[in-house]
This record gives sequence, structure tokens and C-alpha cells, in this order.
Amino acid sequence: MKIEDKIRSALRKKTIARPPEQLQGVTKSRIREVLRALALGTDDQIDVVFALLDDERDSWFTKAAAKGMKFSAGASTAHLACHVGLLQRKSGKLDREGRDYWSKPLWQIGAVEKIIFDRKTAEFLPGHPVAKSPNSSYRIAISFLEILKASDADRPVLLATWMGEDATRARLKVQAELAKDASAGVATPHKRLIAAATEVYAPKFLPGFEVLYVDAGDGDRVTDEDKQALRKAGLDIRLSDSMPDVLLWNKQTDALWVIEAVTSDGEVDLHKFENLTAFAERYAKASIGFTTAYATWKEAAIRQGKFKNIAPGTKIWIQEDGAKQFTVEAFEASRQRRHQ
Repeated sequence: MKIEDKIRSALRKKTIARPPEQLQGVTKSRIREVLRALALGTDDQIDVVFALLDDERDSWFTKAAAKGMKFSAGASTAHLACHVGLLQRKSGKLDREGRDYWSKPLWQIGAVEKIIFDRKTAEFLPGHPVAKSPNSSYRIAISFLEILKASDADRPVLLATWMGEDATRARLKVQAELAKDASAGVATPHKRLIAAATEVYAPKFLPGFEVLYVDAGDGDRVTDEDKQALRKAGLDIRLSDSMPDVLLWNKQTDALWVIEAVTSDGEVDLHKFENLTAFAERYAKASIGFTTAYATWKEAAIRQGKFKNIAPGTKIWIQEDGAKQFTVEAFEASRQRRHQ
């Protein structure tokens, strides 16, 4: 049975609820306000974003629902057409041919990510590697969700940073790397964490910094595009330099920042701290900062319970607890600060 027929049948039997006035604390008026700031905001685009916020109903992919996933984890074009047309508007489903007007503009700016549901693993993978696949789906990008859910006071700053040309390029570059890996059937928890660090952590905690370099792929670790960006900041990465997962630069202060996304190893330890500090000094940069990122508290505890190797004077960020970061201090530094 087609998804449209299933939804119509459930509506007749009253076994499916229509969406509430807000999802994840976000109303349609909030979505309209944000999209209009991006020169978007048609009724279809607003309703599609609202549908992708739906974390109250189970996924319409049966195997995804069996694993506890919600509609917001990923929805196909058909799912979105039915959610908007049948549930939200109480009429007919959206014309799927109109997706060029209600989904394409959203993924072109990185507000929505292309993903595909892998029925073998019952997981969503990045990209649309199979043309015209019914499993090709969309979900809201983490960084865009942060903007939608932000307070009225914080939203303008987050949105202004997110809209930056360099931020958009970096966001789309990471998505492209993830999609390339998905098409090759590669699981990428490390790259998903890098994406979260560049899309969520950096805009929130490193305002004014732009992404120069992302080591998210195999092959040539420093591409021609990377080299051009590095030259703009007066930098050149040599083979002897520690290769950071993400290197950022603040043009106004001429400061650098390094993010290491850890899923198996690679924290900012003393060796990496010293090596990259020397790298910054070699090019006379004003300063360099460091962050070690983990996906979960559990993963951070497992790694640090065993190795305890994060260098003092650096930061820790936990994706699942992403509203705050933590500073690593040695005893002497902490004592000096208390007596200042």
C-alpha cells in the first residue's frame, strides 16, 4: 500500500494525530521569520521544515520506526508531501514534482541535509547516492535546528554567523564529503562528529572564526581548495605538521583554532598541542586554541578514563550536551587564577 493510502486510511480510522501547533518548541511563525531572513519562506517551504521537526510521531520507514526513530530522523519526498498535504493542510498531498521549489532551495543553503535510508542496516546515511530512490530522504541540519530553537535574543547572532558565505561553503563541503563516503558504503561516525563540530560548536563558541581546512577524507589530505584557503590566511601545512581535523582562522584577530573530533583516538594531547602551537608561531599568528570533541559523554568517559591525555589549556565539547564547553586546567594554572 502506498504511503498516501496508508495515511488516508489512518485518518479515516482516527489512528493518526495531526501535528500540534509547535514541534520541538518551534512554531510555523518562527520558521517563517528565519526563512524570510534567508530570502526564502514560501508556504510549502515553511510546512516542509515544520514536518521535518516532527519528533512526536514514529518514522514512516517501518524498520526505522522499529528502532525507535521518529519522523524527524529522515523523511522521503513522498513522506513530506503527505505530511504537509494530508496532515497539516487536511487536503491532497503536495505534488512531488514541486520538490525543486520546496526542498531544493533548503538543501542548497545547507538548512536541510540529503540522506538515504539504508534498509539493510536500518540507518540513515548521508547523500542521495541512488538516483530516484524511494529511500532518498531529508532532515534538518543540526546547525539550522539550533537557530530555529534558539531564544529571541540569541537567534539573530546565530543566524548572521550561519548565513556567512564562508560558513555556507564549509557546511556544504562537509556534507559533500559525507555523501561521497555514503555512496561508497562507508560508515562515518568520525565525519558526522566533524560536521557537528563545524556546524554547531564553531558558530556557537568561536564567533568570527571561519573554517580553513577539514581533514574529513582520504586521498589528498590537503586539496587545492584547502591550499587556497590556507594561503589566504598566510599558512601552509607541511608533512611534519600534525594534521588537525578542523583548522579555523579569525581574520580580525589573526588567531587560529583547532578542533579534533574523537571517535577512536586523536585528542588534543601534549604532543599535538606543542606541534600545532609551533605551527602557529612559525607563521606569527596571534594565538591558537584547541578543542577536543566527543559525540557523547559515554565516549568521552571511556577515552579519558583510560588515557587522561587531554592537554591543559584546551577545551572539551560533548555533542550530546552541546550548549556548553569545558576548560582543561592544570593544578598550577588553576591555583594561580584563584589568587589573581
